[in-house]
Amino acid sequence: MPSVEGHWIEVADRVLVRRHSELDLSVGLVLGDGGCLVVDTRGDARQGAELAAEVRRVTPDPWTVVITHSHFDHSFGTGAFLDCPVWAHEACRTDLVANGSTARDTWARWYRDQGRDDVADDIAGTEIALPDRLVSSGAELVAGGRRVVLAHFGPGHSGNDLVVHVPDADVVFAGDLVENGAPPDYEDAAPLAWPAALDGLLGLPGTTAATTVVPGHGDPVGRGFVVAQRAEIAAVADLCRRVASGELDREHAVRLSPYPRETTLTALDRVS
Repeated sequence: MPSVEGHWIEVADRVLVRRHSELDLSVGLVLGDGGCLVVDTRGDARQGAELAAEVRRVTPDPWTVVITHSHFDHSFGTGAFLDCPVWAHEACRTDLVANGSTARDTWARWYRDQGRDDVADDIAGTEIALPDRLVSSGAELVAGGRRVVLAHFGPGHSGNDLVVHVPDADVVFAGDLVENGAPPDYEDAAPLAWPAALDGLLGLPGTTAATTVVPGHGDPVGRGFVVAQRAEIAAVADLCRRVASGELDREHAVRLSPYPRETTLTALDRVS
């Protein structure tokens, strides 16, 4: 796949992806007739407004928003798109209500510690907008006449991952269930359940060997990339089970892991 850094690229018929250098985030735009769908909204009010302006450069049509999960970099820019329908898993809203303010403070502090006071100020000043169209296991919506399937396959990268499938274009927006360019992030993950969530994604009806999968971070990938990453995540899940049962110690698990030490230890901590 070509790089999508800093501009929209059409990965399928009227399905666009835009990759941002900040956290290597990828967001989506599905164009229809008289309406469009925005997939994820970036990490603060300013970033959300920038994304909204870039969408408006492409289309004047009314938008609907889907949030793939509650983590700040995917959801804190939503306020720039209101008033419109905002779809997410029901646990996404629950997490934003319960933990959104804490996450905002944590990330503002993290950016300030990095000497990036401008980003810290943007996050600290962001009012967290909540989704109002809530999904439990799955739902369908129509954006500009195009059918879009939303599916939740259980916990994985988070407890509220939502996959966005555009069947007529053979494109799946995976959120952070799939990561390209860096190891998967286990900080808020369910390591033992993550492989099953990817099985659900790979088993979506209508997907093919040519399906384009858009990760939450990094360039779009093919189905083979997801199959390979699923095998790695399953290997980490097995290591977590073996450490939890006492079969392996943590250092041995780190040596056997397909991922770096810090990533593996975070996964182990999530199971212990």
